[in-house]
Amino acid sequence: MPSQPSLSGPVIHWIGAGLASGPGIVALADKWGQITVWDLFPDQADALKKHITKDARLNIYQLDLNNADSRAKFCAALRPGDIIVSMLPAAFHLQMADIALREKCHIVTSSYLTADMARLHDKAVTKGLSLVNEVGLDPGIDHLLTHMLVDAARNAGVLGRGHAIDFISYCGGFPLIETPFTYKFSWTPLGVLTALTNPAKMIRNGKEHTVEKAWQNVTDFSLEGENFEAYANRNSLPYVAVYDLDEESNLQTFVRGTLRLSGWKEAWKDIFATLEKANPQDLKNLSEQLWQDHQYEDGEQDRVVLHVALSTTATDGEIWKASLSLDTKGAGWQSAMANCVSLTVAEAVNALMAGRLAPGIQCAPHDITEARTWLKGLQLNGVEIRADNVDLGI
Repeated sequence: MPSQPSLSGPVIHWIGAGLASGPGIVALADKWGQITVWDLFPDQADALKKHITKDARLNIYQLDLNNADSRAKFCAALRPGDIIVSMLPAAFHLQMADIALREKCHIVTSSYLTADMARLHDKAVTKGLSLVNEVGLDPGIDHLLTHMLVDAARNAGVLGRGHAIDFISYCGGFPLIETPFTYKFSWTPLGVLTALTNPAKMIRNGKEHTVEKAWQNVTDFSLEGENFEAYANRNSLPYVAVYDLDEESNLQTFVRGTLRLSGWKEAWKDIFATLEKANPQDLKNLSEQLWQDHQYEDGEQDRVVLHVALSTTATDGEIWKASLSLDTKGAGWQSAMANCVSLTVAEAVNALMAGRLAPGIQCAPHDITEARTWLKGLQLNGVEIRADNVDLGI
């Protein structure tokens, strides 16, 4: 069994040291003096040791969740109050949450909050534990920025007055140097393929609207003079309440979606044709082929673009609008995607280490002071936010 590092406070157990984890692991090791990393392939984490400060410690152990002895060793290393970060595929998060509750630990994931995870709320509250979800890029940074936008609109006095309201949130990651395929994968393509087969729900022209397949409703989207393609992703409707817009009587547009480079729909037309009739095994096979054909090369730069915008239009035609955006690039262990995802996860861990998060199920913070703290932390680590008509206060 791994020996416990000598640390008076909680131990951070980061599970999964893949392509989206490096910057968060290093940032937490540097801030708190040490971090324990668990991975099926420990060499991935070992490569990060040269990036941490000389006084910090990176404790690395192997974990195979399909092996009972390995799981037992992991559980034996946990102690009440520790923090588990699950950077595993989403299907494993519930298993890790069960372990966290049993061992009286907090847990953080960057993935969407599922109904099964939400049902653990009462248990978490009873045990005084925080189960934190949706704290990556999208979902994650998009939530932080939207809460800041809604707060700015509230302070401007344009909410709760029957004004027409339009809200959009688009996010995408792609290679910095465009390719004919217009896209490359930072991790297994299966999640992207599966998401494309799901219907998307949004508000358009003041009414609920459903698109059965993402590629059936791709629109052109211009940002800072650059042309992209955008499509609605998943079900946007629950986030109307999450963003405190559920009392607005004239919500005209509300969509959370995905951004792609111009030409994406044409480049992917054969994939869409396959998805129309694909069974689960077909999806797995296609995912494996795409992973072979469209991974990032060593040292290749990637780019992340995120844009959230809110506008209101009064009956006399007066318009109030504001937006927040990021456009960042990176490469290798510090790819743009890795920075945005894992550094936001690290901010959630920092908040837990400081005792600032309440017990129970939660996502990226609504509280503006807390959101501002996270955004400042991201900025200090190189994730710059561009603001239009919003005072971030960081």
